[in-house]
Amino acid sequence: MEILLEDRQVLVVNKPAGLATMGLPAGKTTLLTALKDFIKRRDGKPGNVYLGIVSRLDVPVSGAVLVAKTSKSAARLTEQFRQRSVEKTYWAVVEDGPKVREGRLRHWLRHDPRFRRVHVTHRGDPDAQEASLSVLRLATHSGLVLLEINLESGRKHQIRAQLAAEGMAIVGDRKYGSRRSFRAGIALHARRLAFLHPRDDRRITVTAPLPIAWKSLGFSENSVDGVSPG
Repeated sequence: MEILLEDRQVLVVNKPAGLATMGLPAGKTTLLTALKDFIKRRDGKPGNVYLGIVSRLDVPVSGAVLVAKTSKSAARLTEQFRQRSVEKTYWAVVEDGPKVREGRLRHWLRHDPRFRRVHVTHRGDPDAQEASLSVLRLATHSGLVLLEINLESGRKHQIRAQLAAEGMAIVGDRKYGSRRSFRAGIALHARRLAFLHPRDDRRITVTAPLPIAWKSLGFSENSVDGVSPG
């Protein structure tokens, strides 16, 4: 379990791709059940371990997940997400270069529960929700592009659907049009979280290291503006 930050109130972990954050039937391993088992063993706790998942990631997505260790902290952190004061930064590798180097994407998304995906629709759709994010191009390598994405809203599959709508399918994301396979889920990673600590309102920023599998795409921790060093 890669713990990025821990104290008595909060816990931030680097979730691997392929692991559900929570919500599976009893007996199925999730990030939440694994964390509870880990803390129970590590700290020798005789009773139940309280943990509250504050931020979720899709199963094929890796990166930073924020967890509250007390119910009071969970309430305060959840309110920050509700007010959109938490800064959420993602890295993604896409198959086709973006039409613009950087900019803001705004779409209307509609959830389709039959196929467990979302569709880009129009503003007048009564079932649609507005979704917006900003995109910055960081590096290129062998026809792939590394993007940095900052979320302005928090819709289901938002990044995956919005990038695909602009012709920038995330590597490995077959559900949204990717033509390439990727052995570690999809090439979408929750890179940074910035929030106020629930105890004293200190600004906390946590960065999640990239999965090793990203090196097979030619990108690493040192991928910056220009050509990736691999």
